[in-house]
Amino acid sequence: MAIADKQLKCREIITKAVCGKGRKFSTVTHTVTPPHNPTSILGAWIINHQYEAVRSGDGIEVIGTYDINIWYSYNQNSETDVAKETVSYVENVPLSYLDPKHRASTEEVYSEATQEPNCVEANITSSGSSVVVRVEREFAVEMIAETKVCVAVCPGGCDDEDGKDYEFGLEDGDYEDLDPDLLDEDL
Repeated sequence: MAIADKQLKCREIITKAVCGKGRKFSTVTHTVTPPHNPTSILGAWIINHQYEAVRSGDGIEVIGTYDINIWYSYNQNSETDVAKETVSYVENVPLSYLDPKHRASTEEVYSEATQEPNCVEANITSSGSSVVVRVEREFAVEMIAETKVCVAVCPGGCDDEDGKDYEFGLEDGDYEDLDPDLLDEDL
């Protein structure tokens, strides 16, 4: 039975849905000044990462902190110490997708650190008194809100449709040329 054989009725419903998505990779540098002039860097790492997301303009702001720990030697490599500094940051993640018809009063935002802040390089400055640390981080964000969607309504309800086939104008094989490796669930 073709869908045109019955009068197709549509109805708008309001549902919660992902109405915005975004992702951002960034590299930042921080300067840490230890109590002693470092001779060499023995290790640098980041711990205690905490963050939250808030809606801001056309994107989502990820607001957070983390501790930078630098293990270094000083006094001509005869002694070692660990310098610790807490860093605050605000990362604005633009939304690459945004449903313009969502209800703004119902927005909820979520963020995930797809790459936790990680120290990729630590060098002593030319003055010899500080350490420049390069940090990489990446966030994926989502905005969930109420939005309207249009659905087809079966006049007799779902029980009336058991065993009946509908044609939606798609021919068999319409999707055979699609490469499933190109599909990305995060789009």
